[in-house]
Amino acid sequence: MIGPHSLRGALLVAVLGLAASEARSEQFVLFDVTFTYTKDDADHAKPSKSHYYVKGKQINPDRPKDWTAPVDYRNGTVHIRAEVIDKPPGDAPTTWTICYIPNKGKGNGYGCTGTDVYTREGVYEKDVSMTKFWENDSIIWSEGIKQIDLVIKDDSGGGGHAHKRADHERFFPTKMRITVVQVSAGSKYDPSLVPGLPAKTDEKDKKPAPKPEPRKVDAAMKPDDCASCGEAE
Repeated sequence: MIGPHSLRGALLVAVLGLAASEARSEQFVLFDVTFTYTKDDADHAKPSKSHYYVKGKQINPDRPKDWTAPVDYRNGTVHIRAEVIDKPPGDAPTTWTICYIPNKGKGNGYGCTGTDVYTREGVYEKDVSMTKFWENDSIIWSEGIKQIDLVIKDDSGGGGHAHKRADHERFFPTKMRITVVQVSAGSKYDPSLVPGLPAKTDEKDKKPAPKPEPRKVDAAMKPDDCASCGEAE
């Protein structure tokens, strides 16, 4: 026979297990922005050119102050959805670096990941480990994130800001929708929990995303290297 103390203990374990299960399934939209970006926007972005700043009302005001507890987003994944709504002709390989600007940092002071390289309109999605992108350890995650810097670049690496290109008309103007979803450690991204996403296209109707041609990139200028994110020129 199970005594009252044993029963209470079993119920407590069950409740804690349920709470842990719910925590593992958590995700939140960090931001979801749709914007048109022109060469003039890139040239006059302040403090840094080719930057689009996600801050204020554009970044989720209910984002956690601490990304390590009680839900662990720091060791989870980020789901990046880049919808290229409009892009100039010419199929210029393009990407957006996504830089996390923390309330408190160390070392470099911020860290960056990015969208896939794309050449045409379409939807490009991927999951990135929060512990594997450039300088992720330079962020004190328990202090939270202040803003996100989006940087439009070519496929040459960290310093390939699009406003510097002689053929900038192949990059501007462009219209984007970029949605970033933070997924807790041990969980899997669930698109049904993201408001406003279009219905998923059937695989048979989906156009394959064009793959950019392989390009040799110097190790110091790898695509996720955001060493030049803060460049003002």
